[in-house]
Amino acid sequence: MRTKLILIFFIFASSTTRADEIRIAVASNFRSPMVEIARLFEAESEHKIIVSYGASGKLFAQIINGAPIDVFLSADQVKPQKLIERKLAIADSQTTYGYGALVLWSYQISTLPLQDILVESKGRIAMANPRLAPYGQAALETLRALSMIKPTQHRWVLGENIAQTFHFVHSGNATIGFIARSQLRDASKMSGTTWAVPPELHTPIAQDAVILTRAEHLIAARSFIQFLGAARVANIIEEHGYETTRATRDDPTRKRER
Repeated sequence: MRTKLILIFFIFASSTTRADEIRIAVASNFRSPMVEIARLFEAESEHKIIVSYGASGKLFAQIINGAPIDVFLSADQVKPQKLIERKLAIADSQTTYGYGALVLWSYQISTLPLQDILVESKGRIAMANPRLAPYGQAALETLRALSMIKPTQHRWVLGENIAQTFHFVHSGNATIGFIARSQLRDASKMSGTTWAVPPELHTPIAQDAVILTRAEHLIAARSFIQFLGAARVANIIEEHGYETTRATRDDPTRKRER
């Protein structure tokens, strides 16, 4: 009897402490903070994270087509919700991990206001494809709110994701571009001019995470989702130019829509 109890104990202990591999699909705009978050999570949990990056729309399509993903960090709330509606994601796992900010950026120095630079700049205007990337949708909504779609549409160049959009401007293939504020965190990329896009011009860029129903290691996946809400993780996210639910709780005047 005593031998059986010892055996059961070791079986239970090994099952609860085993390190698992979590496959996480992450929106391109969140690459920099995710690198730090993954490193911290692996150090504290002993689980291993395998990350793939891409436009939220492309990652969503891959998940629909059966890609072996455990957790999805989208750049919006719509796609995680659609996965839940399709019974491909777990409803009670959906959580907002950050709020993105849209900016217009150029390598050139300018004192013109946002709307004027869209007209006066003669080169291409880069933005992420609105059909694939929430930041692209926010850029499109901004142009619509400013009545600037028709005057600028012939100069658009669409990136597959926000990372490619940044590259268009950084490489000189576009004069200005709508990118994520988080992409300008690196001081070496801060030359030129940045225009903050007023948040009332577009739908808030609330970014949600969700666990997929096909997740092989559900306990490990849930531990990662819970980890995203930790204060030390919120610090990382905020340092990279995002807001978090912690920020909106601390300041009741800063309200966000879900």
